[in-house]
Amino acid sequence: MKYGTKLIAAVCLALALALPAYSLEFAADMIVKHGNSKQTGNTAMKGEKMRTQMTGQPSYTIVRPDKRVTWMVMPGQRSYMEMKYDPNQAVQAGNAPKAEVSRKLIGSETVNGYPAKKYEVTVKTGGKTERIFQWIATGFEIPVKTAAVDGSWSTEYLNIKKTAADSLFEVPAGYQKMSMPAMPGMPKMPRH
Repeated sequence: MKYGTKLIAAVCLALALALPAYSLEFAADMIVKHGNSKQTGNTAMKGEKMRTQMTGQPSYTIVRPDKRVTWMVMPGQRSYMEMKYDPNQAVQAGNAPKAEVSRKLIGSETVNGYPAKKYEVTVKTGGKTERIFQWIATGFEIPVKTAAVDGSWSTEYLNIKKTAADSLFEVPAGYQKMSMPAMPGMPKMPRH
């Protein structure tokens, strides 16, 4: 579970670092690398809405800042858990939009068949500065790859579709809402 959370945070970071001037809409397969680990999955984004599912996981996550909720959907159980979306907690988890300090065009490369412009981006959050590389697809402004300058992590998108159905960002009809389980020693999670 902890590993899956780190991967989802890496995906969120990659999406959050997308050019803020663009209202992204896409659906894609993805490859997430963290250290020596590699996992695949799929993601979709439409405005601020985001959905992420990692291959082999029994659930997927829908983030809805517009409704101030995050849903963890479990298709095998036809159920979901709802957590309050708190932008301040998102910053602590490393998956909130970052304050971009600078962006420098380095060159052009092809990533997974997509011609892209490669940038070195400096971002700052909570007093911490981080440098990353980001490859933005030419013509449709989607970040086809985002990676730490030191190579410690990366997220890549493949089989990109330029649209994402609204239904991807909703809990399927008929699913039962479950309560968040209490964790020993942890305060109760606020519910929306």
